Amino acid sequence: MEQNPRRSRGRPRLPLERIIAAAVAVLDEDGADALSMRNLAQRLDSGTATLYRHFTGRADLVAQVVDSVLAEAHVDDETLAGMAWQEACEALAHSLFDVFRRHPNVAPLLVEQVPTGPNSWAQREQVIALLLKAGFAAPTAAQACATLGRYVLGFATQLAPPSASASATDEDAMWQNLDPQTFPATASVASHLPVPLEQEFAFGLELLITGLNYMMLHQRH
Repeated sequence: MEQNPRRSRGRPRLPLERIIAAAVAVLDEDGADALSMRNLAQRLDSGTATLYRHFTGRADLVAQVVDSVLAEAHVDDETLAGMAWQEACEALAHSLFDVFRRHPNVAPLLVEQVPTGPNSWAQREQVIALLLKAGFAAPTAAQACATLGRYVLGFATQLAPPSASASATDEDAMWQNLDPQTFPATASVASHLPVPLEQEFAFGLELLITGLNYMMLHQRH
């Protein structure tokens, strides 16, 4: 029997960069729950089989998307070389926090899994190398790197859009209407509350790095 030479070749292969960009858009616009192989395929006007050429499944997709977003936090070594280690740590932390602020739905994905893509490994290596060069002992450098990462992530998880039931006006009113007889100390500082998240982040980061500096100075004695 003669075979039909015109067989269907399926959908054309999509460039990985285009797929990742579309996945980031899904995350930014619709949230993590909306990032599925089916939804992404529909957004690309393609089929899930096309996506499985690049990813083993949703977990692999999420891992690669997260790593792609983390690449936006890159600070080149030449820039860091001109800074004291304290300034360099602040620059790296702020750069990562700014990325999470642009993509607020990404941070919650990292709560359940440690990022292990090439960009996350490069950033981890950069921080540890910076701390070791500054004179931290190996165990302290490892802990400091992990703590800085957890600190940034902890604040970043609060960047997700607030619920419709809450508003900045309601929160301001909550502080201003405190009963000074019941909460005298809190009421006395109510005009300074709530502290903006970015300001709180910067304040806490400065305290954290100051503490690390104290530890480094005293590990030598």
